[in-house]
Amino acid sequence: MNSTSHQTSRAAAAPPAATRIRPLGKLVTALALAIALGTPAAAHASYAGREDARTFAAEIASRHALDATEIERALAGARHDPEVIRLITPPTRKGVRSWHSYRARFLDRTRIDGGMRFWREHADTLARAERETGVPAEVIVAIIGVETIYGRNTGNFETLSTLATLAFDYPPRAELFRRELEALFLLAREQGRDPASYYGSFAGALGYPQFLPSSMRAYALDFDHSGAIDFESDPIDAIGSVANYLRAHGWQAGAPVAERARLSPATDTASLVAAGIEPTLAPAVLADNGVTTADGRTAAAVATLVDLETPGSGTEYWLGYRNFYVITRYNRSSFYAMSVFELAEALRLGRLVEEIRAERR
Repeated sequence: MNSTSHQTSRAAAAPPAATRIRPLGKLVTALALAIALGTPAAAHASYAGREDARTFAAEIASRHALDATEIERALAGARHDPEVIRLITPPTRKGVRSWHSYRARFLDRTRIDGGMRFWREHADTLARAERETGVPAEVIVAIIGVETIYGRNTGNFETLSTLATLAFDYPPRAELFRRELEALFLLAREQGRDPASYYGSFAGALGYPQFLPSSMRAYALDFDHSGAIDFESDPIDAIGSVANYLRAHGWQAGAPVAERARLSPATDTASLVAAGIEPTLAPAVLADNGVTTADGRTAAAVATLVDLETPGSGTEYWLGYRNFYVITRYNRSSFYAMSVFELAEALRLGRLVEEIRAERR
């Protein structure tokens, strides 16, 4: 993967003194915001000498028998990246959710055609992963497709700098990202790599499947038995690892993922949706509340009622089963899980057509 160097831009020539006074208020505001976020005043500043970085180094060195000096040296090479903060910060004005808009980002020819090629190229590996874990090949392919377009967009942010920025300079989620920064150092030790050698997303996710370092340590598999786990250039390990992740989070082999729901006019959708994303609604409870499958059958199992809203175009309601919930453990969004499910269905049908055509030749 090609890295992107974080270089500061060359400073422009200073304006006349009369014009330098006017932006002062904006500068004060920016500095106040930087202080509130705990960010260094200068973009791309090093973490060398930062007291919080030294404390972090000492703590994880003590916990894991690491060399605190080496950790401090690595952190001194990390740089605060303001772009990471910009990208991860939620918008101040909450936008309107639109299922149709979200769906269109992932259910397109690029991902469908790319997924069919990926499946053909790695059919044996996908069949083995499905056989060993019970996770269907189409679901594995769909997740990799949604995450990175089959390895095309894995991210070019230096992961050490990314996680240091979020761990030390983004208070809203500092605890989470300190754990991930710690996991990165442990992962680097286990893989015999320089912690600065990893590149990924602006949130610190890595490779084809976009695993965070902690997930990589917990769920990644050396699926090609090469002696090393490679998410950067080898999709085989990614295929096995995605399947393993879903299995570890409770994937039920052969069980349904989701079905379109039909509601009666008397259905209290708000209270059913409020039950949450984890399936807790028994088929009898759903039936008593006027909820069936689109063709009038009782729900196949305990489910959740999923609402997919699109302003100006009625809300879609679906029954999400245990496997739908498992997909949300990868990304905790019903929109995400439904995109994976629908892409997987498109890929499954495409694969079936290919097999039928091959048999007729």
